[in-house]
Amino acid sequence: MELRKVQRTNSGTFFVSLPKDWAERFGLHKGKALAVSESINGRLCLDPQYDAERKPLSVVIKPTPYLDREIVGKYLLGYDVIRVEAKDHISPEERAQVKQTSDRLVGLEIVEEDYARIVLECLLEPAASSPEKILKREYNIAASMHRDAVSAFLEGDIHLAKNVVARDIEANRFYFLLVRTLRTVIQSPSLGEKLLIRSIDCLDYRLCASLVETIGDRAVEIAYKALALKNLKITGEVSQLIGNFHSIIFEAQEKALNAFFGHDVVLAEEVRDERKKMENMFHDIELVTKKQPKEVVPLILTAASSIYRIFGHSVDIADLVMPREL
Repeated sequence: MELRKVQRTNSGTFFVSLPKDWAERFGLHKGKALAVSESINGRLCLDPQYDAERKPLSVVIKPTPYLDREIVGKYLLGYDVIRVEAKDHISPEERAQVKQTSDRLVGLEIVEEDYARIVLECLLEPAASSPEKILKREYNIAASMHRDAVSAFLEGDIHLAKNVVARDIEANRFYFLLVRTLRTVIQSPSLGEKLLIRSIDCLDYRLCASLVETIGDRAVEIAYKALALKNLKITGEVSQLIGNFHSIIFEAQEKALNAFFGHDVVLAEEVRDERKKMENMFHDIELVTKKQPKEVVPLILTAASSIYRIFGHSVDIADLVMPREL
């Protein structure tokens, strides 16, 4: 870091001289324009290349047993073009793996292909969607999965349960897109300014997105238990207890996300205050379930446990809430 004193002209204009090495490195000269912008935290940013087009990031990878992980990793790192190149040829199995992986990632498409090369390109602009919009989309999917999974379990709806399992892929797609966007913001502060998100906020968004993705995973667990019931319906007192249990936890989940987006500490504390009540309700479900037929007891307890864990994830989201800085 280099410290420079602020100067002032007789007319009252403030100015600071630029470092000579820096100015020469970017070809600055008298009369050349510099972009000056104020960041969220009040710092001034000087950009000598404000009018230069962003160059696409490109990478080459080789087919390996971990090809899908390689592609996902490069996508999350913000690469625009991913070239899969083999020494001789790409096998049909490897081509299928590339296609399946690209289908899991928003905006990633196969644009070129021959016997030894497959070119993937992300067609989304980095500033196309804000992290908040992507996270809200991910949450809407996970929340609908949670609601429908419990309905499928209580009503013995196999079709709805299968639909919940299928939707997990879509939730994961938006989770990966958000991680890619956040990493791009961290590497490009100017993009963060456009999307109205600070680098320091990216960690909270990543943690929240991960918890939302886990809520979707819990919904899938419940859906699989619904499939295991094989059209049997949960009735009587245990059905009513689980229904009420789910309703309160779903409301807590909604409060947690609203508190996160609104920086609402009071609302976040309301979620935490439900902990003891949830413990008691889960205990009541355990007691009543013991009176059910032995073949369904493990399924009921496992499904109820997954619902209860969703409440834990909601509390974790609420714990991320901090007052908005003025």
